[in-house]
Amino acid sequence: MATTRSAPLLKHLLTRLNPSRSVTYMPRPGDGTPRGVTLIPGDGIGPLVTGAVEQVMEAMHAPLYFEKYEVHGDMKAVPAEVLESIRKNKVCLKGGLATPMGGGVNSLNVQLRKELDLYASLVNCFNLPGLPTRHDNVDIVVIRENTEGEYSGLEHEVVPGVVESLKFCSERIAKYAFEYAYLNNRKKVTAVHKANIMKLADGLFLESCREVATRYPGIKYNEIIVDNCCMQLVSKPEQFDVMVTPNLYGNLVANTAAGIAGGTGVMPGGNVGADHAVFEQGASAGNVGNDKVVEQQKANPVALLLSSAMMLRHLQFPAFADRLETAVKKVILEGKYRTKDLGGTSTTQEVVDAVIDALD
Repeated sequence: MATTRSAPLLKHLLTRLNPSRSVTYMPRPGDGTPRGVTLIPGDGIGPLVTGAVEQVMEAMHAPLYFEKYEVHGDMKAVPAEVLESIRKNKVCLKGGLATPMGGGVNSLNVQLRKELDLYASLVNCFNLPGLPTRHDNVDIVVIRENTEGEYSGLEHEVVPGVVESLKFCSERIAKYAFEYAYLNNRKKVTAVHKANIMKLADGLFLESCREVATRYPGIKYNEIIVDNCCMQLVSKPEQFDVMVTPNLYGNLVANTAAGIAGGTGVMPGGNVGADHAVFEQGASAGNVGNDKVVEQQKANPVALLLSSAMMLRHLQFPAFADRLETAVKKVILEGKYRTKDLGGTSTTQEVVDAVIDALD
């Protein structure tokens, strides 16, 4: 006859099943060699939050060093020495770069993505324990195409070769989304589109997603028009897992999902291509901040700290990534040190000091 285990015994067994240290990670000889990372503090709150990362990395004795460059959104182009540094290091961490409105000034964020062919943008929007939100069980990864479409600056210019370019970009973002889902044990990929209106571009995008989906029978695939997607996001966000989108929709969807899950100040993200990766705050809204936040030194460093944990995993330093992520989540859970956007009054430095104190 089956018996019900007592709560203390069950807790003890679960603790044994979930040890603090995972199965041993066996590095290759030389994997502990410090890695160079290009650092772009950027504009507005950028120097504050990248400075926070520098402090935490130093406190952890993380095996990396930063090559810092001054880049600002009002420059005509990203300096050649910065691009050279990123191409050499393969990895960059950056604060927000302000993009002037109108006037024919190109976005340096877009230039970086195109110069380095960072074709996939990834934003992870999830509930953080201790941070109250309207919806629970939110864990969405938004993957958007980063080099084509409206944000690429083409703005529907029709010239020979555009269709071929759209098809190529659609295929590789679809492949990346499904590969990400497969490698991270995700169960569903949702393609967000407007193919009922954008019949050529979004039609090619859906064709690519459907073809790639056939190679991953263990991952559920569905499609949703962007209008309905936005409504479903704010009413039932827990239904989504991995979302793959063309360029413009992805930016809107990622910022909406971030707001639902806890705010843009806590959502990590990055941009990746075949050879390079640039990590930054996941959602673009608020990544530069405003003068008052900068003056009061109260920018939220959580998003960029979690993006740095993503970067550490990318560099194959998983133990350092786990330590950083655990410390950040502990500070959020305890709730004593939070910036204004999370309902607190703490300064950036107070949050950083708390994270450092929470490091194992």
